[in-house]
Amino acid sequence: MEISKTYNPADTESKWYQYWLEHKFFESKPDEREPFTIVIPPPNVTGVLHMGHLLNNTIQDVLIRRARMQGKNACWVPGTDHAAIATEAKVVAMLKEKGIEKKDISREEFLKYAFEWKEKYGGIILHQLQKLGASCDWSRTRFTMEDNLSEAVIDAFVQLYEKGLIYRGIRMVNWDPVGKTAISDDEVIFKENNGKLYFVKYQSPQGDYSITVATVRPETILGDTAVCVNPHDERYKHLVGKTVIVPIINREVPIIADEYVDATFGTGALKITPAHDINDYEIGLKHNLAVIDTIADDGKMSEACGVAKYVGTDRFICRKEIIKDIKAAGLLEKEEDYKNQVGTSERTGAIIEPKLSLQWFLKMQDISKPALDNVMNDTIQFHPPKFKNMYKSWMENVRDWCLSRQLWWGQRIPAYYDEEGNIIVAKNLAEAKAKYKTKYGKSPLTPEGGISLRQDEDVLDTWASSWLWPISVFSPLTPEEGKNSPSKMEGAGGRLPPLGSGGKDFDYYYPTSVLVTGFDIIFFWVARMIMAGYEFTGKLPFKDVYFTGLIRDRMGRKMSKSLGNSPEALRLIELYSADGVRFGLLRSSAAGNDLLFDTDVPKSQKVEDVAAFMNDPKSHDSKLCEQGRNFANKIWNAFRLLKGWEVDNSLAYQHATAVEWIETKFNTVFAEIDENIAKYRLSEALTDLYNLFWDDYCSWYLEMIKPSPLTPEGGTGKVDATTYQKTVEIFDKLLRALHPFMPFITEEVWQNIQDRKAGESICIAPYPKAETIKDATLVGKAQLAFETIIQIRNIRSKKGLSPVRDALALHIKATDNSEFAPFLPYILRLANLTEIKFSEEKPAKALSFVVKNYECFVPFEENETEAQASKADLQKELDYARGFRESTLKKLSNEKFVANAKPEVIENERKKLADAEAKIATLEEALKG
Repeated sequence: MEISKTYNPADTESKWYQYWLEHKFFESKPDEREPFTIVIPPPNVTGVLHMGHLLNNTIQDVLIRRARMQGKNACWVPGTDHAAIATEAKVVAMLKEKGIEKKDISREEFLKYAFEWKEKYGGIILHQLQKLGASCDWSRTRFTMEDNLSEAVIDAFVQLYEKGLIYRGIRMVNWDPVGKTAISDDEVIFKENNGKLYFVKYQSPQGDYSITVATVRPETILGDTAVCVNPHDERYKHLVGKTVIVPIINREVPIIADEYVDATFGTGALKITPAHDINDYEIGLKHNLAVIDTIADDGKMSEACGVAKYVGTDRFICRKEIIKDIKAAGLLEKEEDYKNQVGTSERTGAIIEPKLSLQWFLKMQDISKPALDNVMNDTIQFHPPKFKNMYKSWMENVRDWCLSRQLWWGQRIPAYYDEEGNIIVAKNLAEAKAKYKTKYGKSPLTPEGGISLRQDEDVLDTWASSWLWPISVFSPLTPEEGKNSPSKMEGAGGRLPPLGSGGKDFDYYYPTSVLVTGFDIIFFWVARMIMAGYEFTGKLPFKDVYFTGLIRDRMGRKMSKSLGNSPEALRLIELYSADGVRFGLLRSSAAGNDLLFDTDVPKSQKVEDVAAFMNDPKSHDSKLCEQGRNFANKIWNAFRLLKGWEVDNSLAYQHATAVEWIETKFNTVFAEIDENIAKYRLSEALTDLYNLFWDDYCSWYLEMIKPSPLTPEGGTGKVDATTYQKTVEIFDKLLRALHPFMPFITEEVWQNIQDRKAGESICIAPYPKAETIKDATLVGKAQLAFETIIQIRNIRSKKGLSPVRDALALHIKATDNSEFAPFLPYILRLANLTEIKFSEEKPAKALSFVVKNYECFVPFEENETEAQASKADLQKELDYARGFRESTLKKLSNEKFVANAKPEVIENERKKLADAEAKIATLEEALKG
């Protein structure tokens, strides 16, 4: 074949991805093999590929490709999340562009528009994942609002309600005035706010006394129903039981006492607004205070505020107006700058309004216990384990989950009400009517014969569908698949999975093998999936959880569209190739650690400037991705080099030692690589693979066996057949080891390095295994030879000698050459030496250096300045060796290290110490001379 000088990833990536799809290498069906299952964290159906997706899905792809090559039945299930709040906002915006208001159309019409929008835009991110090389089983693509998955959500709700775990009640919730819906505690993002603390005077009805309160929210004064002080606060004891007048509204309210009040904050007196603060609400319940909801669902002042001119005014505009009026009334004592944490909606960014609302809740205390216990006892393992403490803290203080959302896009709550407000929870209307008749002894009919049951208008929280994701994605795709399932899983609820049947897929693939996700949704999603797994199946949902860190820019800020500091993911792939981007992200992203991605950021935040910046290739400069692209080129160049060699079948086997060394090196390093991957240390594994290929295979091994040029002195310009075949075999192993990390370049080279049959692919080729090592000492002997070559090359560089023309001799102070013997021909050749002598005698005029514990000399006449410089180099080397010895001694004297480290690790440290001691002795001897 004609091999191009440069690797062309654009053509290669599209070619091989199509090849993989056509041969259905990614598709999985239950069989006798061990399953290895991953379910994708479903991206929002509104989403496009960003940096976090790149990292997360690359990790999943590495794990799934490796498992597939290991002969496991690898199944990676893709899909998208319906993203209730985000999607509804997109659809509402789309309708507005068409001149349609949501309030002017029916629920059914709105959902029709929403599904049309989803069909048009909802699959974009999944197609983009293919550009990354994601080897998902696309035939299994699921969507959280498809019929079967929605049925699972409804079934789960009914089961939990029947167990008494779901209830409906008025509670203080986090209200999003932009989304006009309640959101859970976990969806509230707290941000620092520079505000004001206002000191407002509340006077007595007769004007003979007053009390001053400090507040950051004067707009809620209109809903005050008490002033509260600490019962032990001597300043206010005489006022407890008396009343004061609320400014502006002129409402007479009591002064009460409660231990909750912090006497040191502000004035020590607290205004109580039960409708708009969770703590005030609790105090209100205890003291039987009235609740006045003065802020409407849209964040504007309601009729209940009692002042006509404020009604319909935005709460923050009203804040300014009220302060003006309080100041005019002479009741504002002072105002101070004040920093506080303000809750905002994760989805819309709106400032959250604590609000009393009738909502549906899930009791979390009992359902969360198995999920806590099985993480803390490592039945489910977190990687890295440091996140167990974060998880434990949240789970031990878990609050009831607000399930309902005031939206139309989502699974509608399966609760039905008659005209008297009685509630029936059922999967559908037919079942609701049957349950109603059983419970009340009559049909739910109106006098006119119509159905009097109406369904709840709210939908369930998006997380109430995605917490079932590992269970529901394996639901039967057809009714027939669900029949005669052997599933009889008696979980904590004593019930079958939410779908009512497992099906052969569920029985085979569940529990899944590993979940890869960001730590920022450990509570939103991970904890809830674990709860659902134990509640509905009695089993864990996954065995391992790999937490990725956050990707940050060079200033340490989380990458986001709003900051304009996140490069376009597809643009990065275009610039650096999919393999280059995968390599760049994985090389520097240890599990759970944040990754600093060194792209530039726009100086201007104007929309047009950010857009121009993102379209400029220079703005995406990344050393990480550039290194990955360069590595792909290195693999290509090694391939070109091998294919360019001429093989001579008549030549004897010339390089048995070099071949045995690279095989030994591969088996030694690959055992560590395989262990690192098994322990989810992917960054370390990739670094070891990179060094093994670039340094050991290319820089040393290929140079060692490279055919000598055709010369009169005996150079043949050819390589013997045995050496060549074994070289290709090692190359093949390296490609297979690298394939999960860099699938495209490895497929391209693997297909062409040897003859392949139609339908073959590296992605289903056997994953390498570390084989038995024949001679473990060979690695150390080779390292000794390489250090010797490097030292001689350094001498040439310092003295300005040609590596080709200026041949040198080498004298080694030793009589036993056994440690050097296997590699002497390679030292002679690669260092361009005329001879290597072993003797206890030191040459009269020579440059010296030390490798291991051997003093080596290169005959060369130096002047006094050069001799002093050489001596200084030896002293530096001695200082370093002494420092290394001290650090090793400290490690070995650490009782905790010795007690916990593996025996082979301790033995390795002792060997390092012995080698350091020997080298120090040799260097000290050299300096004496």
